[in-house]
Amino acid sequence: MDQPRVLVVDDDPALLQALPEALRLRMESVTVDTADSGEGALNLIAARDYDVIVTDIKMPGIDGLGLLAEIRTRRPDTPTIMITGHGEHALAIDALRGGAYDFIQKPIDRDYLVASLRRAIQVSELSRRVKEQQLALECRANELERTVEERTRELREVTGVIESPLKWLMGPSRQMQKVVQQIRQVADSPLTILVEGETGTGKELAARAIHQLSARGKKPFVAVDCGAIPDTLIESELFGYEKGAFTGADQRREGRFRLAEGGSLFLDEIVNLPLPTQVKLLRVLQERQVQPLGSKQPLQVNVRIIAASNVPSEREVRTGRFRQDLYYRLNEFLITMPPLRERDDILDLANGFLAEASMEFGRPAREISEAAAAILLRYHWPGNVRELRNVIRRAVVLASDVIEEEHFSFLAADAPPVTALRREPTPVGPSLKEIAEGAAADAERQAIRQALQATGGNRSEAARHLRTDYKTLYLKMKQYGIPAAQFRKSRTSRA
Repeated sequence: MDQPRVLVVDDDPALLQALPEALRLRMESVTVDTADSGEGALNLIAARDYDVIVTDIKMPGIDGLGLLAEIRTRRPDTPTIMITGHGEHALAIDALRGGAYDFIQKPIDRDYLVASLRRAIQVSELSRRVKEQQLALECRANELERTVEERTRELREVTGVIESPLKWLMGPSRQMQKVVQQIRQVADSPLTILVEGETGTGKELAARAIHQLSARGKKPFVAVDCGAIPDTLIESELFGYEKGAFTGADQRREGRFRLAEGGSLFLDEIVNLPLPTQVKLLRVLQERQVQPLGSKQPLQVNVRIIAASNVPSEREVRTGRFRQDLYYRLNEFLITMPPLRERDDILDLANGFLAEASMEFGRPAREISEAAAAILLRYHWPGNVRELRNVIRRAVVLASDVIEEEHFSFLAADAPPVTALRREPTPVGPSLKEIAEGAAADAERQAIRQALQATGGNRSEAARHLRTDYKTLYLKMKQYGIPAAQFRKSRTSRA
């Protein structure tokens, strides 16, 4: 704490001489200044801060109460002690109401005055500390605000983010520039769209972009994974049902078509629909009506259909697993999403995902080293863009600053072991762990195929045969690229 400074104001020369001397004797290291008028006191207050001000109430010119008012305006945190004459209780009360810290009657009790001054100095010091802390907090808050603004601006500059549904589809890739052009061309048309591409290439992103860029953009976008719903439930999910339509239907439920009213319905993995459901879907597309299970009255629907498949739909038509008439009805406009391994913007995507993950996780990862970038360019990306995004997010968690080669070491470990054995033999051969993993994967593939063959492609029955749950079977089928449709018996393509 700095040496405390006190200002004594009184028009009595004798008091101005005696009182400071008494204070210096009783209070160590105190500095006492004096003023013989309110005007003189204001000049001193304007030039410096005081820890405490002691002033007489009755003075010519600006009296004590007037001086108190000025002090409260100019130095509101400075405690002020008023000196009153004997019996001037009303003035003392006025002074306290005006903001005085304390008052002392004449003749002055110097011990009381010293005690009051010590308390006032402590109050002044605490007030000063609080103000300093408030200023420090305000400065820190301003710094943080500037940092947030700077980081946000940097992120926008690095990623080139604009509020557009195409932001993760746009880039320097020639293939994706064609896709974006097709999306813009078809978005506001009434055409039904079929999007084809491997798993993870961004088919749903394309579908959402089409929806958002269309006149239906403010209406619902409803996505249905046709491969994730058991065959026995798919029709009730799509078309809805009435109360009592079947066992367990204890209340009416809207289907996905009705939930998407006025908007877009995205049918992902469309080739996994059972053939009977394909017939009903074709009728819905032609008549623009759905008939919920258990209902005798069809309902009009106003929905745009965007379908997607991770295998060539035309091939499924040739094998008889997908109806030809439905294929032609869906394929009014075809968009093909290129696999990541054939694109020339892998590093651009990686840097975009890096900026996104760094901001989300609050991690300082700023760039990908050349050695790490080389790994990204060599990898075959079976999971495509989705896998790349997950890989970058994982690396951001592992890295402390720059993403290096070792942060992608798991890519080789996570590569399909069978592919590694067949395509990338090494002089020392595979490890026992890789051989075991490869054998287990082959055994799982064979068992799943046999179960699907035995059940005619019915995944619910196949899951019971394999003594597993439906979701596990579905995920394994996606992992090994086994479509259920190829195990269904071929039927005529006409209804």
